[in-house]
Amino acid sequence: MTIAQLIGTVLGVGHIRPAPGTWGSLVALPWAWALHVIGGFPLLALAIVIACGLGWWATARMTAGSDNHDPSEIVIDEVAGQWIALIPLSYAAWSMEISILAMWPGWIAAFALFRFFDITKLGPVGWADRRGDPLGVMLDDVIAGVFAAFGVLALAALYHGVL
Repeated sequence: MTIAQLIGTVLGVGHIRPAPGTWGSLVALPWAWALHVIGGFPLLALAIVIACGLGWWATARMTAGSDNHDPSEIVIDEVAGQWIALIPLSYAAWSMEISILAMWPGWIAAFALFRFFDITKLGPVGWADRRGDPLGVMLDDVIAGVFAAFGVLALAALYHGVL
């Protein structure tokens, strides 16, 4: 397996069937927790930037010369998108110096919302997916992650009586 394949499949997670994208999102959860515990919000934010850059590179390498612009085994995009969905939780836990696990309902919401937006491809998520290039592979999950992050914020605001 090449470096690009290791990155793109997230160490082979993308080969798990069925639903490799869901597996990619699931593996992102404990990694996000570990990154947060080690370095808080700043480390998770940095990891997102790195995952997006490496994912774009790996996707370009894995799809070069292929008609399939988004093979199902590429799941680094799901990892990056899922981490983006978790950013509000990481920031809140880091800034208030509380355990990120205390926000467990937010983890469930972030996972469910990210998978919803990633699967349904609503609006700009679908636009990015239709680009048909490595950037689009990454971008649709980044946008789905942003939508999910806003959903997490909205649900937290409802729960805490802000909305």
